[in-house]
Amino acid sequence: MSDSCFHMSKERVTAANKRILNNDRAVDCNQLVPIKYKWAWNFYLDGCANHWMPTEVSMQRDIEQWKDPNKFTDAERHVVRRVLGFFATAETLVGNNLVLAVYRCVDNPECRQYLLRQAFEEAIHVHAFQYIVQSLSLDEGEMFNMYREVEAIYDKDNHAMSCTQSVLEMDPKSLKTKEGLQTFVKNLVGLYVITEGIFFYGGFVAILSFGRQNRIPGICEQIQYILRDESIHMNFGIELINAIKEENPEIWTTEFQKEIRDYILGAVVLETRYAEECLPNGILGLNTALIQQYIQYLADRRLERLHLNKQFDSENPFPWMSEVVDLKKEKNFFETRVTEYQTGGALEW
Repeated sequence: MSDSCFHMSKERVTAANKRILNNDRAVDCNQLVPIKYKWAWNFYLDGCANHWMPTEVSMQRDIEQWKDPNKFTDAERHVVRRVLGFFATAETLVGNNLVLAVYRCVDNPECRQYLLRQAFEEAIHVHAFQYIVQSLSLDEGEMFNMYREVEAIYDKDNHAMSCTQSVLEMDPKSLKTKEGLQTFVKNLVGLYVITEGIFFYGGFVAILSFGRQNRIPGICEQIQYILRDESIHMNFGIELINAIKEENPEIWTTEFQKEIRDYILGAVVLETRYAEECLPNGILGLNTALIQQYIQYLADRRLERLHLNKQFDSENPFPWMSEVVDLKKEKNFFETRVTEYQTGGALEW
């Protein structure tokens, strides 16, 4: 759909001619400059500045703690396994959606530049959970099949990715129709707003609660870095959605707004059910009611960013979660080692 944009021409590309989708022959999708969407380029630069690798994080203390039969209750071990079981494949689902669906449709070069960076970060996150599962000697078959064997996890993944297949099967010409654009935008909402903006956060708060007690510090350090990445992903995605809406105002009908709102509210219900499965009894000051309140709070923030009315008016029961995102990269929230993200490579030729 966008790979045919290269052609002989004496007309130079201008920023004014660029669009997020459906660029015509006046725009070359291979030509980054002139940049029109500076926000997309800035997201790319922010992503590069936050670079990290899982194997830079020591898992020694986590291994020692996990082997100690007195360090975790059965309920706590259940929470850790369920959270890791969700993330073990969720990052792969996101990466596949990104590469196979989103990149195929978005033909703006500065947005594609960020999408390439995000795709690499999804690969890093997949690597991180493989590294964690391997380090703790967890059952890999159990962890990586949980999204098909645990109903609460399956329902989350199926809900978020329900419209991806229609984008994969989409005729390129469909993006020039209102219905095709609405299908694609709903897919973006499922990817960026629901999966990365709601479904990931219940797991984040559960794992990071262990870190506040100086337990599983290596896992928590990696989750902290992933959370920062995901925050940038989500913010890019919402900017992308709003830019598409602005350039194609005909798609943002009253009916479509209700469809998107219901899609997000359905995600809140599923995330609450997942919390009930993970936390049948309260631990670490967490319980299903608090997680539900937090998810409702997040959903309201996401709805408002899409210029939709909030639905819950719930307060944030975990204000410390905002501190994790806001901390400078050089300081680690759990007082483990200091990690300097912006380092050059140490290649030997």
